[in-house]
Amino acid sequence: MNKAVKATFAFAASAAAIASVVSVPSLVSAWGDSAGGRRSYTYQEITDNAASWGNKIVFNSISNSTIGDEKNFVGARVNTGVDAGKNNVWNGNNITVKDGEEYIIRLYVHNNNPNGAVSKNTRVAFNIPTTSAKQVQVNGFIFSDNATPNKYWDYVNFNSDNAFHLEYVYGSALIENNGIGKNGGRQLSDEIVTKAASNNGIQIGYTSLNGEVPGCYQYASYITIRVKAVFDTEYTAQTKVRLAGTTEWQTQVAANVGDKVEVQTQYRNTSKTNETQNNVMIKSALPSNLKYVAGTTKLYNAKYDGAKIDQDTIATTGINIGNYTPNSNAYVRYTAEVVDENLACGSNTLVNWVKAGVGETTLQDYAAVVVNKTCENNNPGNNDTPNELPSTGPEAVAGGIVAAGSIVTAAGYYIVSRRSLR
Repeated sequence: MNKAVKATFAFAASAAAIASVVSVPSLVSAWGDSAGGRRSYTYQEITDNAASWGNKIVFNSISNSTIGDEKNFVGARVNTGVDAGKNNVWNGNNITVKDGEEYIIRLYVHNNNPNGAVSKNTRVAFNIPTTSAKQVQVNGFIFSDNATPNKYWDYVNFNSDNAFHLEYVYGSALIENNGIGKNGGRQLSDEIVTKAASNNGIQIGYTSLNGEVPGCYQYASYITIRVKAVFDTEYTAQTKVRLAGTTEWQTQVAANVGDKVEVQTQYRNTSKTNETQNNVMIKSALPSNLKYVAGTTKLYNAKYDGAKIDQDTIATTGINIGNYTPNSNAYVRYTAEVVDENLACGSNTLVNWVKAGVGETTLQDYAAVVVNKTCENNNPGNNDTPNELPSTGPEAVAGGIVAAGSIVTAAGYYIVSRRSLR
């Protein structure tokens, strides 16, 4: 390892020390530890024996008194709206939540190879449980085709005295590094939190999102997402999708540009205290390349069998679908067209999030449309490699349609509510 590279390691190690004081707890539970299959390396073991490393790649495996333990690479903090940089306090294993409060979850990615060997097909993912509990564990994953091992995971626990669930804030996934994630970060696909991603991940990278991550600190990346804690509710919301003209509802479908897809959300009042839920709101957040087809929103419940809703506000302010007694439900459907506004070459996963709101509480669920775009000339992007360290430091960036039950109707049954979904 040449002197310049050694200096880079030393600088990064010094910066990481700040984070270790406030955000790296003694308990570490990363992938492989329980079986003794993944060891830690000291900074000296890597820097002083660079030649023996060759092209061997491991991730997040450096541990000593100076930089803490990289195996604890997933942490969380309250989203205060202020990025304090090196003074951010990350909770590495446990954080206590409040109802409605938003949190940032950070995943640190560091290829430990001291010779710059490049990790191939490097991917990341988060697993956010959809069930409610007093403790919700979020796992973060790193995948690499040529690392040993090729899968890494760590966690952070969200805790409360009351049952709650975590809602992912769509559009919040970012990658920050000295390359493509410089100057505020680059947005990543919402697919990062889907079930499929928990097993495969989505590609990250340094010069482009091509899965290539060189070794050494200056190429480290910080992946962040935002979640909101929502204390338990007495209703459910489930979203599915299908190709127009087909009959089977699914959580994910494949489609081509020009195809139309139908999106369906089922709401159900599950109140155990015999409470009627008034002014139930449904709102969709359509991603780029899915365009709402005007005049297609319909309501199905005990009173209306596919009544057309006059207002085309499902994807803007939302729609009010009325009042519901316990055990009654409703389905809202609309059609969207697959377009090519900014599709990337290859596979594109368009994640459509739908919210259901009762009072000041919201639930959300998603369905996905996968679109494959074939390009004759696929330019992977700029390969210029910035060589400075991250400006914020390692510590900072880190079914059926027949409704059951009864329904309470109201004037203006399916008009826009006096409020929009938050």
